[in-house]
Amino acid sequence: MKINSITKATAHPHPVARNILWRGAICLCWLVMALAARAETTNVPGALVKETNPGLQPHGGNWRLEKATITDTNRPRVLLIGDSILNGYRPMVVQSLEGKVYVDIWLTPMWQSEKFNKALGNVLDQGPYDVIHMNLGLHGWPAGRIKDEEYEPLTRAFLKVIRDKCSQAKLIWANTTPFLNKTNLQELNPDINPIIVKRNQIDAKIMTEAGVPINDFYSLLVDKKELNGGDGAHWKQPAYQLLADVAAKSILRELADKKVSGDMKHP
Repeated sequence: MKINSITKATAHPHPVARNILWRGAICLCWLVMALAARAETTNVPGALVKETNPGLQPHGGNWRLEKATITDTNRPRVLLIGDSILNGYRPMVVQSLEGKVYVDIWLTPMWQSEKFNKALGNVLDQGPYDVIHMNLGLHGWPAGRIKDEEYEPLTRAFLKVIRDKCSQAKLIWANTTPFLNKTNLQELNPDINPIIVKRNQIDAKIMTEAGVPINDFYSLLVDKKELNGGDGAHWKQPAYQLLADVAAKSILRELADKKVSGDMKHP
């Protein structure tokens, strides 16, 4: 008799338990759908590398090339290129653009170099892309990585790779965010931040000459030091939300301009 009772209870669970099971099943379905909508790509030559500097590791994930799963070929495609700063604001950008564009994301610790340009070309082959948003610079300041006299020509070469591979894409450059003094977060790092400021100025010159709009991430955060994450380099969620809002707005603006000019193949 007890066995029969147990069998009956298992076959017909209590309404409360049944409700919990249904909710769990729904959550699992949403999780599977979310994972299916985005897939990590690991077979692009040169795209996945490691950062040896322990203070410049990605927060909230690994370095990767993340591709959106395309189900509507008429929807525009966007590529976000950046380092651990991008890793902080990318979820908000993807959310803002949900249903409007497909967003691929290349999270990389690489800096301007011939090796980087070769990997960049391979990543761009995953397109075509309608808009490419670039936010690099945090990993290029350590000594020995980029010589002062090589920074400008390497950055121009980087831009040329994109122009050659994606001639129809609209480009957006986001400059490098401030680097604070870890021991006093109310101060800019006296050794690193001047390098960032100087290179931001060089980038501004190059991008202005090339007609590439600039998202001034540096100015957006330099007076919001209280939003730093505590290590001088990375930031808290409210800061990343500010960056995400600017990035998403600029992407939609460039897509609108591209549509008006007739350069976009999508309706």
